[in-house]
Amino acid sequence: MAGHSHAKNVMHRKAGQGAKKARAFGKLIREITVSAKLGLPDPAHNPRLRAAVKAALVENMPRDTIDRAIKRVAAGTDNDNYDEVRYEGYGPYGIAIIVEALTDNRNRTGGDLRSIFSKNGGALGETNSVAFQFERKGVLRYPASVGSADEVLEAAIEAGAEDVESDEETHEVSCAVEDFAAVRDGLEEKLGTANEAKLEWWPNTTLALDEEQARSIMKLVETLDNHDDVQTVYANFEVSDEVAERLAAE
Repeated sequence: MAGHSHAKNVMHRKAGQGAKKARAFGKLIREITVSAKLGLPDPAHNPRLRAAVKAALVENMPRDTIDRAIKRVAAGTDNDNYDEVRYEGYGPYGIAIIVEALTDNRNRTGGDLRSIFSKNGGALGETNSVAFQFERKGVLRYPASVGSADEVLEAAIEAGAEDVESDEETHEVSCAVEDFAAVRDGLEEKLGTANEAKLEWWPNTTLALDEEQARSIMKLVETLDNHDDVQTVYANFEVSDEVAERLAAE
């Protein structure tokens, strides 16, 4: 298992209180709806939907809210149609950014994101303009409580994963995209459903930023993340723990 250090601040995904929590719930429901439509509207027979439901439960979404969303799809009463779209661009200091969105209006979303990039010192680019600086990975995250680092490592190796990183809170398992389904299914048998199970963009290299630079980039990333159509934002920067703590306190 090759060592792979995945900086936690590379992928920014934050749900706060109040309006931010409501927005986060809206995004989770959108993922549940899309997952249910792409496969069977039954988590037991739809791995992506199963992962979406688990992610919603981890964020303390009421089970009734989740069930209602799935039942609307099953009954054919949900008329929303979302496209999965990837947007790419550069932020200040040459930071590469990938934005994944679920949208029912590509023109609206593209225009909004272009404006956000521009107003924050960046520029929205064409598809594949920055993707070459990232690697697509299958990623599964489990709470530390599912087992020791050695136990999770053994299960991950048997399932065909590439790497595992464990800390006091989380086990993060990564694998090649083509092995994702097999690794996910193998780990489910041993460890249960992961808190997160999805494909992510991991940067090949990262750029270290000082506090002022990081503040500028984080403003752009947070503004993108706050857009209703945006599901996830990835960027190839890193900051020290001290800077991250100061920014988080602002």
